[in-house]
Amino acid sequence: MKLVIISHTEHYKSVDGTIVGWGATVTEINQLAKYFDEIYHVAFLYSNNPPSSALPYSASNIHFIPLEPVGGNSFSKKVKVIFSIPRIIKTIENTLKKVDVFQLRTPTGMGVFLIPWFTVFPHKKGWYKYAGNWVQKKPPFGYAIQRWLLRHQNRPVTVNGNWKDDEKQIIPFENPCLTSKDREVGKDIVKSKRYVRHKKYCFVGGLNDNKGILLVLQAFEEKICDEFAELHIVGDGPLKKTVGLKSLTMDTKIIVHGSLSRTAVHDIYKECHFLILPSKSEGFPKVIGEAMNFGCIPIVSNISCIDQYIVDEINGFLLEASTVGAIKKAIQRSCQVSEEKFNDMIRLNYKLAEKFTYSYYIERIQNDIFKNL
Repeated sequence: MKLVIISHTEHYKSVDGTIVGWGATVTEINQLAKYFDEIYHVAFLYSNNPPSSALPYSASNIHFIPLEPVGGNSFSKKVKVIFSIPRIIKTIENTLKKVDVFQLRTPTGMGVFLIPWFTVFPHKKGWYKYAGNWVQKKPPFGYAIQRWLLRHQNRPVTVNGNWKDDEKQIIPFENPCLTSKDREVGKDIVKSKRYVRHKKYCFVGGLNDNKGILLVLQAFEEKICDEFAELHIVGDGPLKKTVGLKSLTMDTKIIVHGSLSRTAVHDIYKECHFLILPSKSEGFPKVIGEAMNFGCIPIVSNISCIDQYIVDEINGFLLEASTVGAIKKAIQRSCQVSEEKFNDMIRLNYKLAEKFTYSYYIERIQNDIFKNL
C-alpha cells in the first residue's frame, strides 16, 4: 500500500544537501515506512538553516514533495496564500495519482481549502489527523472552520481524547512518540531513577506565550521549596532571547539548552524528576508521553484531553489554571511527594506510556482506520 501525508511540517536542506524535517514528524514517518510500500510527504521546504531538532528520513521508500512556504499574519501574506492554492492543489493532485490512501494533517492554514477540496473532488481513500485541541471553546477562526468541516464529512478523523456524543467518524487516537528502543531504555531508567531530596525540573516545548515559559520563570523567581535543585529549559521560539536574559538574573539555577536533538531531549528526561508544561491550548503534547516513559512526572495544564491520561496526584499534577500562582502551588505539591509515592508514580506512568508507542499507533491505524475507509 502507498500513502501520501500532507502537512505543514517544516523542512530544510542541511549543509550537505540532505532534506531534514521537524524531528517528531520525521520520526513518526520513519516508523510508518516499515508498514507501507511507499510514503510521499507533501510539506513545506524553507531556505533557512535547520534547527538541532530536525532529522533526516531514514528509509529509502520515503519521498519528500516540497511546497513553497505560505501563510503568515500580515495581509499580504494571507493574500499570497489565496494565489498559491492552485499550485498546492496541483502538487497534491499529482501525488495522489501515485498512492492508494492519503492522510491530511490538520489544523493548518492549507486545511481551510484542502478539506473542502478532498470532500468534493478526489475519490481517494484517506483520513484526517486533527492534532489540536478538539474541544477548544474559542479556537482561532481557521481552526474553528476546519473543525466544523471535519465534523460534516464522512472520512475518519483522528483526534486527541475520547469525547462523548461526537460524530461517528471522529476516532480517539493517541499521539505516538516512542520507539521499541525508547521503551527498553525507559524501563531501565525507571528502575534505576533514585528519589533524591533536591529534585530537577524541566520545560520542553516552544518558547512562546502559548506554552507558558515566562510563567514558569516567574514562578521560580522566588524560592518555592527547599527540595528544588534546578530547572532545565529545552526549546526554541520567539521568546528565546527573553528567556535567556531572564535566566541570567535569577537566583534559581536555570539551564537554557535551546533546541536539542531527540536523543538529547531524552537525556534531559532521564536526569529530571518533573516536567512542567503550563500550556494555554494543546491537543496532547508528545513531550508528556516521552517524559512518562523516562520517569519524569508531568506537571501540566488541565486542558483538552490531558486529564484523561494524567490524574492529579496519582500519576502527575494538573494545574488549576495557566497562572504563576497555580504553577507555584503545583511545584509545592510535587516537593511534598514521598519516596514511595514518587516510585509509584513513575512506574504507573511507564506502564501507561505504552499507548504512545509507534507499534500501538500502527496497530490502531490498521484496526480502526483502514477498516473504516
